Amino acid sequence: MTLFNYWHYIVLSLIFLMLVGGIIAALKQTNKKLAYSMIFSITLVAVFMAVFSVIIVDKYTKKVQLSKLHNKRLLSTEEISYYGIVKNIGKLPIGKVTFEIKLVNKGHATGNVKGGNFYKASGFMNFFSGGFGMLSHKPQTITKKFVVARNLKPGQAKDFRVYFRYPPYFRSTAEFSKVYGH
Repeated sequence: MTLFNYWHYIVLSLIFLMLVGGIIAALKQTNKKLAYSMIFSITLVAVFMAVFSVIIVDKYTKKVQLSKLHNKRLLSTEEISYYGIVKNIGKLPIGKVTFEIKLVNKGHATGNVKGGNFYKASGFMNFFSGGFGMLSHKPQTITKKFVVARNLKPGQAKDFRVYFRYPPYFRSTAEFSKVYGH
């Protein structure tokens, strides 16, 4: 569960008041079939508003900054490690801080999509399956998400380090990283 702040409670209480008012107005209807469909519609709209309002309030009140991001490729284990610092630059606490890294193989990142830039399978199965149009494909984009901090107070910073497997067929990669709070 995310860490709610007072803005969450204000918005959710306003939505609840709208829900109660809508249900009271629906119950005043003389046609019961119309009243039931109104209650269903009002409840559905209130649930959607509540979910989207939590997302919107999170976006504007939970601000995280990523700094000193470095990576190191560990060739012996075919892994890559990313390490850096996340800092809560907002005025409210954050329940979870998520670090997202996206690696794109050469060709996709530069817009250069010539045939030699991508992984081509070779071996026994490729010899027999190539004529049938059954070429094996490896992903050219990898996205990983990691929770790197929990219960980050305003102004507080925390170091993090994450590891994951690095595809050996990636040559020149483009990296896109971001952090966000929940």
